[in-house]
Amino acid sequence: MKDYFKHIYKALTTIWIGMMITFKSMFKKSVTIQYPEQRLQLPERERNRLFVNMDDCIGCDQCAKACPVSCIEIETIKAVPGDVVGKTGQTSQGKKKALFVPKFTIDFAKCCFCQLCVFPCPTDCIYMTEVFEYSEFKREYLVYEFTDMSPDMAEEKRKKLADYQEEQTRKKEEAEKTAAAATAPAGSATSPEPPRSGESPEPSRSEESPEPSRSEESPEPPRSGVTPEPSRSGESPEPVRGLSEQNDTAASKPDSDTTAPKSDETKQETTPDSTPDTETKKETPNNKNENKSD
Repeated sequence: MKDYFKHIYKALTTIWIGMMITFKSMFKKSVTIQYPEQRLQLPERERNRLFVNMDDCIGCDQCAKACPVSCIEIETIKAVPGDVVGKTGQTSQGKKKALFVPKFTIDFAKCCFCQLCVFPCPTDCIYMTEVFEYSEFKREYLVYEFTDMSPDMAEEKRKKLADYQEEQTRKKEEAEKTAAAATAPAGSATSPEPPRSGESPEPSRSEESPEPSRSEESPEPPRSGVTPEPSRSGESPEPVRGLSEQNDTAASKPDSDTTAPKSDETKQETTPDSTPDTETKKETPNNKNENKSD
């Protein structure tokens, strides 16, 4: 019985506490605003929809790497020499732009508004805005494209980059060939040039006739005024000695002046005319015929 009355007391006190709050608010001025005509001031660090200023974007891809849900997709095209990226080729901070950005999309259906993509941006081109009312009936409408390049312009830049890369590759190959030709040894065989029309090709060095060896050279002609001695009948001609052999024999022969005895010298001095002159006594066939006729 005691518990019964206790439960009635708790119920009445709870109703009274609730009604006291209602009676206090009943006589206060209302604070309701007429939305959307009237809007409350948002906090200073609110996190709402993102925006990208493409004039300052350099295509560094830092925001896409920092996103935890991978809702940012970026594509870039390298600018060839002579191209101007954007309107001036520079950001508002004076940083040079070297990449075209044909695609910069953010899928706000996946975005968690963490603001982690804002802080690593080096040019502060991506930031949070005050826009938070962007509800849509279809998910594909929540994929926002921020690039300022048309598909035709992007295709033109891709083709131009491909042509430039092919040209650079060809120049590099030509430079490597010229460097290899310059560093090649001087004695290496080179391909002969094709003969011109109407001309016979010159013979190569391998087809040229070899120079005659010293053994096949013709002997030297005899000196003027010197007649070779005729060989006697039945005798074989003496072999011609070389200069080295003649020098050896001359060196080996004893000196007649030094080795001759003194007696011979005295005989020659006493009887110089005793030896007959062989040249005067030699008779020719013509002299014999004259003697017979006499």
